[in-house]
Amino acid sequence: MNLSELCTLDPVCCARSATAAEAAQLMRDHHVGDLIVVDDITEQRYVVGVVTDRDLVVQVMACGLAPAQVKISDLIRAPVIIARESEDLSIALERMRSHGVRRLPIVDEHERLAGVITLDDLLTIFADEAAGMAAIVARGRRKGELKERARRDAY
Repeated sequence: MNLSELCTLDPVCCARSATAAEAAQLMRDHHVGDLIVVDDITEQRYVVGVVTDRDLVVQVMACGLAPAQVKISDLIRAPVIIARESEDLSIALERMRSHGVRRLPIVDEHERLAGVITLDDLLTIFADEAAGMAAIVARGRRKGELKERARRDAY
Protein backbone atom coordinates (compact mmCIF):
# COMPACT_ATOMS: atom_id res chain seq x y z
CA MET A 1 0.00 0.00 0.00
CA ASN A 2 1.38 3.39 -0.84
CA LEU A 3 1.02 6.38 1.42
CA SER A 4 -1.36 8.37 -0.78
CA GLU A 5 -4.00 5.74 0.00
CA LEU A 6 -3.43 5.82 3.75
CA CYS A 7 -2.56 9.33 4.88
CA THR A 8 -4.83 12.00 6.29
CA LEU A 9 -5.26 14.26 3.30
CA ASP A 10 -5.98 17.61 4.91
CA PRO A 11 -3.74 17.98 7.95
CA VAL A 12 -3.99 21.06 10.11
CA CYS A 13 -1.16 23.48 9.31
CA CYS A 14 0.38 26.61 10.67
CA ALA A 15 3.00 29.03 9.43
CA ARG A 16 6.43 29.15 11.02
CA SER A 17 5.63 32.75 12.03
CA ALA A 18 2.72 31.59 14.24
CA THR A 19 3.15 31.83 18.00
CA ALA A 20 2.99 28.90 20.39
CA ALA A 21 -0.30 30.33 21.69
CA GLU A 22 -1.77 30.38 18.17
CA ALA A 23 -0.54 26.82 17.57
CA ALA A 24 -2.12 25.62 20.81
CA GLN A 25 -5.40 27.27 19.84
CA LEU A 26 -5.33 25.59 16.41
CA MET A 27 -4.70 22.21 18.05
CA ARG A 28 -7.60 22.77 20.43
CA ASP A 29 -9.97 24.00 17.70
CA HIS A 30 -9.21 21.01 15.45
CA HIS A 31 -8.78 18.40 18.20
CA VAL A 32 -5.31 17.39 17.04
CA GLY A 33 -1.98 16.88 18.80
CA ASP A 34 0.24 18.12 15.99
CA LEU A 35 0.47 20.76 13.30
CA ILE A 36 2.39 20.59 10.07
CA VAL A 37 4.46 23.76 9.80
CA VAL A 38 4.56 25.15 6.26
CA ASP A 39 6.20 28.14 4.66
CA ASP A 40 2.98 29.34 3.01
CA ILE A 41 -0.29 28.41 4.71
CA THR A 42 -2.51 29.07 1.68
CA GLU A 43 -0.63 28.30 -1.52
CA GLN A 44 2.30 25.94 -2.03
CA ARG A 45 2.50 24.52 1.51
CA TYR A 46 6.13 23.37 1.51
CA VAL A 47 6.78 21.49 4.75
CA VAL A 48 9.32 23.08 7.08
CA GLY A 49 8.53 21.17 10.27
CA VAL A 50 6.11 19.57 12.69
CA VAL A 51 5.09 20.92 16.07
CA THR A 52 3.31 18.78 18.66
CA ASP A 53 1.40 19.42 21.83
CA ARG A 54 4.34 17.88 23.66
CA ASP A 55 6.70 20.42 22.06
CA LEU A 56 4.52 23.22 23.40
CA VAL A 57 4.47 21.75 26.90
CA VAL A 58 8.16 20.82 27.15
CA GLN A 59 9.76 23.69 25.24
CA VAL A 60 7.43 26.53 26.20
CA MET A 61 5.23 25.90 29.23
CA ALA A 62 7.73 23.90 31.29
CA CYS A 63 10.39 26.54 30.64
CA GLY A 64 8.13 29.33 31.87
CA LEU A 65 8.09 31.08 28.49
CA ALA A 66 5.18 33.23 27.34
CA PRO A 67 3.34 31.26 24.61
CA ALA A 68 2.30 34.47 22.86
CA GLN A 69 5.97 35.46 22.51
CA VAL A 70 7.47 32.17 21.25
CA LYS A 71 7.49 31.62 17.49
CA ILE A 72 6.88 28.16 16.07
CA SER A 73 10.06 28.59 14.01
CA ASP A 74 11.96 28.41 17.33
CA LEU A 75 10.40 25.03 18.18
CA ILE A 76 10.78 22.99 15.00
CA ARG A 77 13.80 20.78 14.44
CA ALA A 78 15.67 20.49 11.18
CA PRO A 79 15.74 18.61 9.01
CA VAL A 80 12.08 17.66 8.94
CA ILE A 81 11.53 13.95 8.31
CA ILE A 82 9.08 13.43 5.42
CA ALA A 83 7.84 10.72 3.09
CA ARG A 84 6.56 10.83 -0.46
CA GLU A 85 3.00 9.88 -1.27
CA SER A 86 4.23 7.29 -3.80
CA GLU A 87 6.29 5.44 -1.17
CA ASP A 88 5.19 2.20 0.42
CA LEU A 89 3.88 2.02 3.98
CA SER A 90 6.84 -0.14 5.02
CA ILE A 91 9.27 2.64 4.06
CA ALA A 92 7.33 5.21 6.09
CA LEU A 93 7.19 2.88 9.07
CA GLU A 94 10.94 2.28 8.96
CA ARG A 95 11.62 6.01 8.59
CA MET A 96 9.42 6.77 11.61
CA ARG A 97 11.16 4.08 13.64
CA SER A 98 14.68 5.04 12.70
CA HIS A 99 14.13 8.75 13.37
CA GLY A 100 11.94 8.28 16.45
CA VAL A 101 9.00 10.30 15.12
CA ARG A 102 5.30 9.60 15.53
CA ARG A 103 4.08 11.87 12.73
CA LEU A 104 5.29 11.94 9.16
CA PRO A 105 4.29 14.66 6.68
CA ILE A 106 3.63 13.26 3.22
CA VAL A 107 4.65 15.34 0.20
CA ASP A 108 3.74 15.11 -3.47
CA GLU A 109 6.09 14.99 -6.45
CA HIS A 110 6.50 18.79 -6.21
CA GLU A 111 7.50 18.61 -2.51
CA ARG A 112 4.19 20.18 -1.41
CA LEU A 113 2.23 18.87 1.55
CA ALA A 114 -0.14 16.09 0.50
CA GLY A 115 -1.05 14.69 3.91
CA VAL A 116 0.25 13.23 7.13
CA ILE A 117 0.46 9.75 8.56
CA THR A 118 0.70 9.19 12.30
CA LEU A 119 1.52 6.32 14.58
CA ASP A 120 -2.16 6.19 15.52
CA ASP A 121 -3.04 5.80 11.82
CA LEU A 122 -0.57 2.93 11.53
CA LEU A 123 -1.96 1.21 14.62
CA THR A 124 -5.47 1.44 13.16
CA ILE A 125 -4.27 0.03 9.83
CA PHE A 126 -2.45 -2.86 11.52
CA ALA A 127 -5.39 -3.57 13.84
CA ASP A 128 -7.73 -3.75 10.84
CA GLU A 129 -5.31 -6.09 9.04
CA ALA A 130 -5.02 -8.30 12.13
CA ALA A 131 -8.81 -8.42 12.52
CA GLY A 132 -9.17 -9.44 8.88
CA MET A 133 -6.60 -12.18 9.28
CA ALA A 134 -8.27 -13.39 12.48
CA ALA A 135 -11.61 -13.63 10.66
CA ILE A 136 -10.02 -15.71 7.90
CA VAL A 137 -8.46 -18.06 10.45
CA ALA A 138 -11.77 -18.35 12.31
CA ARG A 139 -13.63 -19.20 9.10
CA GLY A 140 -11.01 -21.83 8.31
CA ARG A 141 -11.42 -23.39 11.75
CA ARG A 142 -15.21 -23.46 11.41
CA LYS A 143 -14.94 -25.12 7.99
CA GLY A 144 -12.52 -27.66 9.43
CA GLU A 145 -14.83 -28.35 12.36
CA LEU A 146 -17.82 -28.76 10.04
CA LYS A 147 -15.87 -31.16 7.81
CA GLU A 148 -14.76 -33.14 10.87
CA ARG A 149 -18.31 -33.28 12.23
CA ALA A 150 -19.64 -34.37 8.82
CA ARG A 151 -16.94 -37.06 8.63
CA ARG A 152 -17.85 -38.37 12.10
CA ASP A 153 -21.59 -38.28 11.36
CA ALA A 154 -21.01 -40.31 8.19
CA TYR A 155 -19.84 -43.28 10.27
